[in-house]
Amino acid sequence: MAEVLVFHHGHGLTAGVREFAERLRWAGHTVHAPDLYEGQVFDTLEEGIAYAGSAGFDTITARGIAAAEQLPPELVHVGFSLGVLPAQKLTQTRPGAKGALLLESCVPVAEFGGAWPRDVPVQVHGMDADPYFAGEGDVDAARALVEAATDGELFLYPGDRHLFTDSSLPSYDGQAAEQVARRVLGFLDRLK
Repeated sequence: MAEVLVFHHGHGLTAGVREFAERLRWAGHTVHAPDLYEGQVFDTLEEGIAYAGSAGFDTITARGIAAAEQLPPELVHVGFSLGVLPAQKLTQTRPGAKGALLLESCVPVAEFGGAWPRDVPVQVHGMDADPYFAGEGDVDAARALVEAATDGELFLYPGDRHLFTDSSLPSYDGQAAEQVARRVLGFLDRLK
Protein backbone atom coordinates (compact mmCIF):
# COMPACT_ATOMS: atom_id res chain seq x y z
CA MET A 1 0.00 0.00 0.00
CA ALA A 2 1.07 3.57 -0.61
CA GLU A 3 2.10 6.17 1.94
CA VAL A 4 0.27 9.37 1.11
CA LEU A 5 0.73 12.99 2.18
CA VAL A 6 -2.44 15.09 1.67
CA PHE A 7 -2.37 18.89 1.66
CA HIS A 8 -5.61 20.82 2.15
CA HIS A 9 -7.02 23.71 0.14
CA GLY A 10 -7.61 27.37 0.98
CA HIS A 11 -10.46 26.78 3.45
CA GLY A 12 -8.11 24.79 5.68
CA LEU A 13 -8.22 21.20 6.88
CA THR A 14 -11.97 20.80 6.47
CA ALA A 15 -14.17 17.83 7.32
CA GLY A 16 -14.29 17.05 3.58
CA VAL A 17 -10.50 16.84 3.26
CA ARG A 18 -10.38 14.68 6.38
CA GLU A 19 -13.08 12.43 4.88
CA PHE A 20 -11.05 12.08 1.67
CA ALA A 21 -7.96 11.11 3.70
CA GLU A 22 -10.04 8.62 5.68
CA ARG A 23 -11.33 7.01 2.49
CA LEU A 24 -7.72 6.40 1.42
CA ARG A 25 -7.03 4.88 4.86
CA TRP A 26 -10.05 2.57 4.52
CA ALA A 27 -8.50 1.35 1.27
CA GLY A 28 -5.39 0.35 3.25
CA HIS A 29 -3.07 3.29 2.56
CA THR A 30 -1.07 5.14 5.20
CA VAL A 31 -2.23 8.75 5.06
CA HIS A 32 -0.87 11.93 6.63
CA ALA A 33 -2.88 15.16 6.43
CA PRO A 34 -1.01 18.01 8.12
CA ASP A 35 -2.79 21.22 9.04
CA LEU A 36 -0.99 24.03 7.21
CA TYR A 37 -3.32 26.63 8.77
CA GLU A 38 -2.47 25.72 12.38
CA GLY A 39 -6.03 24.84 13.37
CA GLN A 40 -7.91 27.49 11.44
CA VAL A 41 -10.69 26.63 9.02
CA PHE A 42 -12.44 29.37 7.05
CA ASP A 43 -16.06 29.52 5.93
CA THR A 44 -15.21 31.18 2.63
CA LEU A 45 -12.38 30.64 0.20
CA GLU A 46 -11.73 34.39 0.18
CA GLU A 47 -11.14 34.38 3.96
CA GLY A 48 -8.85 31.37 3.69
CA ILE A 49 -6.82 32.83 0.85
CA ALA A 50 -6.57 36.12 2.74
CA TYR A 51 -5.14 34.19 5.69
CA ALA A 52 -2.67 32.37 3.42
CA GLY A 53 -1.71 35.70 1.88
CA SER A 54 -1.10 37.33 5.26
CA ALA A 55 0.88 34.33 6.52
CA GLY A 56 2.66 34.20 3.16
CA PHE A 57 2.16 31.55 0.48
CA ASP A 58 5.84 30.65 0.88
CA THR A 59 5.19 30.10 4.60
CA ILE A 60 2.22 27.83 3.88
CA THR A 61 4.33 25.87 1.38
CA ALA A 62 7.21 25.69 3.89
CA ARG A 63 4.84 24.21 6.49
CA GLY A 64 4.04 21.45 3.99
CA ILE A 65 7.73 20.85 3.29
CA ALA A 66 8.40 20.67 7.04
CA ALA A 67 5.62 18.09 7.49
CA ALA A 68 7.23 15.93 4.81
CA GLU A 69 10.64 16.07 6.49
CA GLN A 70 9.28 13.87 9.29
CA LEU A 71 8.30 11.18 6.77
CA PRO A 72 10.13 8.89 4.35
CA PRO A 73 10.70 10.32 0.86
CA GLU A 74 8.76 7.52 -0.87
CA LEU A 75 5.43 9.34 -0.70
CA VAL A 76 2.53 10.05 -2.98
CA HIS A 77 1.87 13.78 -2.67
CA VAL A 78 -1.76 14.92 -2.90
CA GLY A 79 -2.76 18.56 -3.06
CA PHE A 80 -6.20 20.16 -3.13
CA SER A 81 -6.03 23.57 -4.86
CA LEU A 82 -3.71 25.64 -2.60
CA GLY A 83 -2.28 22.36 -1.31
CA VAL A 84 -0.89 21.69 -4.78
CA LEU A 85 1.91 24.16 -3.98
CA PRO A 86 3.65 21.93 -1.40
CA ALA A 87 2.54 18.71 -3.13
CA GLN A 88 3.99 19.67 -6.49
CA LYS A 89 7.10 21.28 -5.02
CA LEU A 90 7.90 18.15 -2.99
CA THR A 91 7.30 15.90 -5.98
CA GLN A 92 9.63 17.95 -8.16
CA THR A 93 12.37 18.72 -5.64
CA ARG A 94 12.53 15.89 -3.08
CA PRO A 95 13.96 12.69 -4.54
CA GLY A 96 12.00 9.50 -3.99
CA ALA A 97 8.42 10.57 -4.66
CA LYS A 98 6.19 7.70 -5.78
CA GLY A 99 3.52 9.86 -7.41
CA ALA A 100 1.48 13.04 -7.35
CA LEU A 101 -2.24 13.73 -7.37
CA LEU A 102 -3.02 17.37 -8.10
CA LEU A 103 -6.66 18.26 -7.49
CA GLU A 104 -8.22 21.45 -8.86
CA SER A 105 -4.91 23.22 -9.40
CA CYS A 106 -1.60 22.86 -11.20
CA VAL A 107 1.49 25.05 -11.21
CA PRO A 108 3.78 25.44 -14.23
CA VAL A 109 6.62 22.94 -13.85
CA ALA A 110 9.16 25.77 -14.21
CA GLU A 111 7.95 27.21 -10.89
CA PHE A 112 9.80 24.46 -9.01
CA GLY A 113 12.91 23.90 -11.06
CA GLY A 114 11.91 23.31 -14.62
CA ALA A 115 11.48 19.56 -15.02
CA TRP A 116 9.02 16.94 -13.87
CA PRO A 117 10.77 13.81 -12.58
CA ARG A 118 10.19 11.48 -15.52
CA ASP A 119 9.66 8.32 -13.49
CA VAL A 120 7.01 9.87 -11.22
CA PRO A 121 3.40 9.27 -12.30
CA VAL A 122 0.92 12.11 -11.94
CA GLN A 123 -2.80 12.71 -12.24
CA VAL A 124 -4.41 16.15 -12.43
CA HIS A 125 -8.15 16.59 -11.84
CA GLY A 126 -10.27 19.70 -12.39
CA MET A 127 -13.51 21.03 -13.79
CA ASP A 128 -13.41 22.27 -17.36
CA ALA A 129 -15.11 25.61 -16.57
CA ASP A 130 -13.78 26.19 -13.03
CA PRO A 131 -12.89 29.90 -12.98
CA TYR A 132 -9.72 29.15 -11.02
CA PHE A 133 -8.54 25.94 -12.67
CA ALA A 134 -9.64 26.66 -16.25
CA GLY A 135 -9.76 30.43 -16.04
CA GLU A 136 -6.38 31.17 -14.47
CA GLY A 137 -4.17 28.94 -16.58
CA ASP A 138 -3.90 25.89 -14.33
CA VAL A 139 -5.40 23.65 -17.00
CA ASP A 140 -2.71 24.78 -19.44
CA ALA A 141 -0.02 24.02 -16.85
CA ALA A 142 -1.66 20.62 -16.31
CA ARG A 143 -1.62 19.83 -20.04
CA ALA A 144 2.07 20.70 -20.25
CA LEU A 145 2.84 18.65 -17.14
CA VAL A 146 1.11 15.47 -18.28
CA GLU A 147 2.76 15.80 -21.67
CA ALA A 148 6.19 16.04 -20.01
CA ALA A 149 5.58 13.13 -17.64
CA THR A 150 6.18 9.56 -18.73
CA ASP A 151 2.98 8.57 -16.89
CA GLY A 152 0.68 11.58 -16.72
CA GLU A 153 -3.09 11.93 -16.94
CA LEU A 154 -5.38 14.96 -16.96
CA PHE A 155 -9.03 14.42 -16.08
CA LEU A 156 -11.52 17.20 -16.83
CA TYR A 157 -15.03 17.05 -15.42
CA PRO A 158 -17.95 19.08 -16.76
CA GLY A 159 -18.78 22.02 -14.54
CA ASP A 160 -17.67 25.33 -13.13
CA ARG A 161 -17.17 24.51 -9.45
CA HIS A 162 -13.94 24.99 -7.57
CA LEU A 163 -13.33 22.58 -4.68
CA PHE A 164 -15.94 20.18 -6.05
CA THR A 165 -14.17 17.28 -4.34
CA ASP A 166 -14.74 18.52 -0.76
CA SER A 167 -17.96 17.01 0.63
CA SER A 168 -18.16 19.63 3.40
CA LEU A 169 -18.45 22.61 1.05
CA PRO A 170 -21.41 23.96 -0.96
CA SER A 171 -19.34 23.57 -4.16
CA TYR A 172 -19.29 19.77 -3.74
CA ASP A 173 -20.31 17.72 -6.77
CA GLY A 174 -20.91 14.17 -5.57
CA GLN A 175 -20.88 12.51 -8.96
CA ALA A 176 -17.65 14.15 -10.14
CA ALA A 177 -16.01 13.69 -6.71
CA GLU A 178 -16.81 9.98 -6.81
CA GLN A 179 -15.12 9.69 -10.22
CA VAL A 180 -12.07 11.46 -8.79
CA ALA A 181 -11.99 9.13 -5.78
CA ARG A 182 -12.18 6.00 -7.95
CA ARG A 183 -9.40 7.25 -10.21
CA VAL A 184 -7.24 8.24 -7.22
CA LEU A 185 -7.70 4.83 -5.62
CA GLY A 186 -6.86 3.12 -8.92
CA PHE A 187 -3.73 5.27 -9.22
CA LEU A 188 -2.62 4.33 -5.69
CA ASP A 189 -3.38 0.64 -6.26
CA ARG A 190 -1.10 0.43 -9.26
CA LEU A 191 1.81 1.95 -7.31
CA LYS A 192 2.01 -1.02 -4.92
